[in-house]
Amino acid sequence: MVFEKNDAPKNKKDFMEWYHKQKEWSEGHDYNDPAITSNNLRKFFMEIIKKYPPMNGPFALNDDEIAKMKNESYLTDYSIGKVVIYATFAYSVSAQAYRTVRQLARKYDVGMFTASYIEDGKIIFSDKEIILMKEE
Repeated sequence: MVFEKNDAPKNKKDFMEWYHKQKEWSEGHDYNDPAITSNNLRKFFMEIIKKYPPMNGPFALNDDEIAKMKNESYLTDYSIGKVVIYATFAYSVSAQAYRTVRQLARKYDVGMFTASYIEDGKIIFSDKEIILMKEE
């Protein structure tokens, strides 16, 4: 998940409560359209979908475009909120997708929460501000 850094709490407990609230998807809009999200998150989305196209929404590929793909594993499920974008990648591309998300999060100055097997539980506000969910 990527998020607007100024909207997210900066301690573990409050962040996790906020995260679970975001995942209720109760904002009352379509969660497939990037028009409702922040400018930085929209830019992030428009760039990441070049490599990981969305399964749904206004930028989803049509059947002919999907048929031409060499690897349908790149199709990604996005849920777009006002201050978050949650992406579910196929397992087979998840390590590569993690690196791409991390790079684009830096580029567009958004935070990142890693809720996956790769670095599970890191809340990343910047390279110097990382909150670990698990004790190391």
